[in-house]
Amino acid sequence: MPVFTYRGRTHLNAVIAGRIEASGPEAAVKELHTKRIFPLSLTLAPAPLKLPGFSGRVKAKELAVCTRNLATMIAAGMTLFECLDTLAVQEENTTLKSALSDIREKVEAGSTLWEALTRHPRIFNSLYVQMVKVGETGGLLDTVLQRLAVYIEKANALKRKIKGAMIYPGTIVTVAIVVVIFLLVFVIPTFKGLFSASGALLPLPTRIVLELSRIVREQLLLMVGAMVAAALGLRYWYRTARGRRAIDRLLLRVPVVGKLIRKVSVAKFTRTLGTLVSSGIPILDGLDITAKTAGNTIIEDAVQATRTSIASGKTIAEPLRASGVFPPMVVQMISVGEQTGALDDMLAKIADAYDAEVDQAVANLTALLEPVLMVFLGIVVGGLIIAMYLPIFKLAAVVGRAH
Repeated sequence: MPVFTYRGRTHLNAVIAGRIEASGPEAAVKELHTKRIFPLSLTLAPAPLKLPGFSGRVKAKELAVCTRNLATMIAAGMTLFECLDTLAVQEENTTLKSALSDIREKVEAGSTLWEALTRHPRIFNSLYVQMVKVGETGGLLDTVLQRLAVYIEKANALKRKIKGAMIYPGTIVTVAIVVVIFLLVFVIPTFKGLFSASGALLPLPTRIVLELSRIVREQLLLMVGAMVAAALGLRYWYRTARGRRAIDRLLLRVPVVGKLIRKVSVAKFTRTLGTLVSSGIPILDGLDITAKTAGNTIIEDAVQATRTSIASGKTIAEPLRASGVFPPMVVQMISVGEQTGALDDMLAKIADAYDAEVDQAVANLTALLEPVLMVFLGIVVGGLIIAMYLPIFKLAAVVGRAH
């Protein structure tokens, strides 16, 4: 359905601007009239450019900025409608802009903010909606939104650290694969003619490399297709409950990487639950939301088991300790926070501490991978080159003995 941008005057004589979805100009004007808005101008909005895989996305940074701006405007005394209208007008991300316009219209029609947010679950997850609901009900919406903005920024920073740690090894492995394929397809065959002319028996490493070159040149497309099919199959399997649980369990057991994933999970768990508890959300609801945003099914199962245990009258620390997923120090600190009535503060301290541990773990992982990848690259590429020069060295030795 077409989208129109408009400028109009409200029944309170205020000039506003926004976007409206309608089947045509007449329908748009009629819709505006039902909202008691007299349109001053109405134009068809250009369709946003949509690229496959990139459309409809709202970055965490954009959501954090929008949330912080909303909190600031509410704290300044602006009405919720005015805040949403201002945010919708100034927002550059078309997806978020459209969502804000829709939310503004629902709020104007009498809906609560949290109810309007539930219409856009891809942008505002259950954690966001529940915190806004608590803030709106308790009259602390600006405070809760500030906490949300801080949470989104810190969670995004943690995510960026992990992605940044994977860029270097990913680049090295990709370069190694490209170089090896180039050597096998274009360079090695030039040696084959030279060796065939000599008629001598080639060394075993040289024969292996020549045969590998032949296989790669003849079956390259088939091999690429098999790798793509394997990647798609793994991705599909990971989307199943059984496959995701198996892969998540395997990742937690991988040396070095498993420890990093565990630290990230602990930091995310404590940060999320601490933010929810400090905002006034009941512990059972907080654990349910935290489990759904854990990012790892093994951690999610442990959190859900904790929730079930608490519902039957146990403390938080007991089931966390029994799960075996969380380190003893974390469990002990949570137990102390629970006993002293400062659980949210203790969770925030744990999250800060584990953010620092994640930084150190990422640095250690990068330091460990760098020499390993260099050795790997040297062995693979150097091995191919040496295998090709072995017959030349052998021929030179034979000629030397003849003289």
